[in-house]
Amino acid sequence: MKEISCKLLVIGAGPGGYACAIRAGQLGIDTVIVEAAKPGGTCLTIGCIPSKALIHAAEVFDATRQMAGGRNAMGIRVDQPSIDLAGTMTWKDGIVGRLTSGVSGLLQKARVKIVSGRARFSDGKTVEVETETGQQIVRAETVVIATGSDPVELPALPFGGPVISSTEALSLRQVPNRLIVVGGGYIGLELGTAFAKLGSEVTVVEATAQILPIYDADLIKPVTRRLTERGIRLFTNTKAIGLSEKGDALVVEGPDRRQELPADHILVAVGRRPRSVGSGLEDLDLDRSGPYLRIDDRCRTSMRGVYAIGDVTGEPMLAHRAIAQGEMVAEIVAGKKRAWDKRSIPSICFTDPEIVSAGLSPAEARAQGYEVKVGQFPFTANGRAMTMQDEDGFVRIVARADTNLVLGLQAVGSGVSELSAAFSLAIEMGARLEDIAGTIHVHPTRSEALQEAALKAMGHALHI
Repeated sequence: MKEISCKLLVIGAGPGGYACAIRAGQLGIDTVIVEAAKPGGTCLTIGCIPSKALIHAAEVFDATRQMAGGRNAMGIRVDQPSIDLAGTMTWKDGIVGRLTSGVSGLLQKARVKIVSGRARFSDGKTVEVETETGQQIVRAETVVIATGSDPVELPALPFGGPVISSTEALSLRQVPNRLIVVGGGYIGLELGTAFAKLGSEVTVVEATAQILPIYDADLIKPVTRRLTERGIRLFTNTKAIGLSEKGDALVVEGPDRRQELPADHILVAVGRRPRSVGSGLEDLDLDRSGPYLRIDDRCRTSMRGVYAIGDVTGEPMLAHRAIAQGEMVAEIVAGKKRAWDKRSIPSICFTDPEIVSAGLSPAEARAQGYEVKVGQFPFTANGRAMTMQDEDGFVRIVARADTNLVLGLQAVGSGVSELSAAFSLAIEMGARLEDIAGTIHVHPTRSEALQEAALKAMGHALHI
């Protein structure tokens, strides 16, 4: 049995874990990272990157189909296209391979020791790792828990057979004829929309009254309209009861009746849970907030010298949040003064159209006692949106009425995910409406809608 000691031990090489380890290595900290699978975690290997690859392939295929159908106003005509989903998945896997290899290289460059295997805590500073060459003991002065999360499994719909999670959905080799998505959150709608563009007949079953419940109704309207236009059936206020007797349909119960919805695959996307079972975390005396590890503004747990970052600490379960936390913790371990500021963690839904939000919505700002100014500019008045044949959506800005300090920014529309950095930067730097209105925005771009929204909030928009 081998034993090694280090100053910093990171459990999990997802975005938060590998970012923490790389930064710690750059700062000269003797660091070990333990990972059972490939570096990159859920995001790089079975989540964010693979899903965005599939979404892009679906968009290209759908656009080509529309050209073949003679519905393209630009006059482009092509022969009827087909999709080889197995080939698409091979292309996707190639991207994943490049990125995971890149993470391994960055860890090595930072002189981080990588231990491949599954870690189990013996105590707050010691883990046992089952590796291919036998058991290894790692002892550390400081530990960072970055074990991530797993898809939630419904008791009535355990994974297996026709019931799949997002992981299996991103590895399908053929486009299903009929796909039911249980859960109208961002994961379910992103994948459901992609498969609809690839040719699947898609049905979404959501237990609450609204899809995408984390966003307000104005942001959701263009998405709902596009889903309906695409032929995706939406069942809200509807619960998934289980499989039919033959196993070829989903039994659902809505406000009026119970019915069976035929399906080839049933994608369950009702959320994620912290990955902690089997790691010994349950035996450590760590304070929790529900199922998640409780942390303070420095990501410290209730045990001295033990930090936690990313999904295992709860919402929002976003890779960029985990990366920011990981980088901060590494600097704290190195002796730097840092604290977690979560005022602007942008969130994006890669639906069609996309949604991006940073900071406070108008309702959230008012609930916190602010009197606000709200400026909203539609893409129907944006030249670049017109040239791209996609004018759905708008940009919205929320600011304090007394000082014009920007409190929040939201947008819905094609490609608006690329506005997220500008949104977050404005809030991070304490921008006021005058700052955004006075910044020259390139014409013609969708970003002009941000400037126009600020001008609208000030009472003198130029182009509407």
